[in-house]
Amino acid sequence: MADIPLPRATRLPLPDVLRLGTVGVRTRPVRTVLAALGIAIGIAALIAVVSIPASNQAALRAQLAALGPNLLTVVPGTDVAGGGKAKLPAVAVDMIRRIGPVRSVSATGDTDATVRRTDLVPAQETGGLSVKAARLDLLPVLGGSVRTGRFLDQATEAFPVAVLGARAARMLGTELRPGLPAPAVWIKDRWFTVIGVLHANPLAFEVDNAVLVGWQAARDHLGFDGTPGEIYVRADDHAVEAVKAVLGRTANPGSPNEVLVSRPSDALAAQQLVEQAYSGLFVGLGGVALLVGGIGVANTMVISVLERRREIGLRRALGASRRQISGQFLAEAVVLAGIGGGIGLLIGVAATAVYSASQGWPAVLPLVALAGGVGAAVVVGVLAGVYPAVRASRLTPTEALATT
Repeated sequence: MADIPLPRATRLPLPDVLRLGTVGVRTRPVRTVLAALGIAIGIAALIAVVSIPASNQAALRAQLAALGPNLLTVVPGTDVAGGGKAKLPAVAVDMIRRIGPVRSVSATGDTDATVRRTDLVPAQETGGLSVKAARLDLLPVLGGSVRTGRFLDQATEAFPVAVLGARAARMLGTELRPGLPAPAVWIKDRWFTVIGVLHANPLAFEVDNAVLVGWQAARDHLGFDGTPGEIYVRADDHAVEAVKAVLGRTANPGSPNEVLVSRPSDALAAQQLVEQAYSGLFVGLGGVALLVGGIGVANTMVISVLERRREIGLRRALGASRRQISGQFLAEAVVLAGIGGGIGLLIGVAATAVYSASQGWPAVLPLVALAGGVGAAVVVGVLAGVYPAVRASRLTPTEALATT
């Protein structure tokens, strides 16, 4: 009798492999959720720590575009002879204005006065706020704006009125409300009426932290000597570095080494680098969470193989090949990780959107972060499923069916 050749094992179509791979997922929902949770946390962390800094950078770029990267500041440095703080000449603003590429110049002046919400607050409790004399053209040069009320003008420059920076208003708990009398703050030894509150300005934090009074009012009521404490310069975009190079000698020709010139946007760029360094740290933590999730999936799959030995033996006895068995369990691991990746993707996107909205940033979701999150979930599923799949495929029908 001639030998009848055994039929060749056929390769399962992909839909059948996926259907078999979802059997364990569908029959054990609680275990599926718990195993996928680790993957979800890792993917969500990876997406959030990439997307949130990207949203911050987009907001920063928008701010710089609105405020302009061509702002320079001039402040007095150290007095070489006396060792104390140097002073800028009273005519420094006018001299800087003569530089060709300079578009506009303004200044604030430092006073020794303190500001408090009322005269009953102890003099030493100032909250770190300063009182500065301000020129009338300060806001256009800074690119700032008034949130409520109005800024100083020629009609109010010599009177005891004040404009609050954004942080100063929060610290003093002072706001202008339509229909209500204007509030007042206690500066030095008298009341100043608040006529305006400014929006925050990331290029001039010292203004956010200050109470601004008119140049003449500071002279008359606060003992201000009229010398600028900080000069703000707007230059042509193409000539910013050239103007920066000559500002010290122009502002104080007699002692240019006692003048400090800076570009506020550079500080913002440095801050952005620091935030990127922290982002790298959080990406690493997200990777650790993803690794832990992958170990959880691998552990779940190993237990699944042990629990389903009889099923494996029965399928092998009915003609399933080792490749088909390993494909089933590998597909199950990928599906399990894919579920966790999908949940993590949703959580990461939602976290980015909510946090960006709370900060007033545009929500930016880089494609590389989204694609990378999905790809990482698939890779983790494959790696986590290799050992359980190989272990399942090596079980012989007799060995698997003999399991009690």
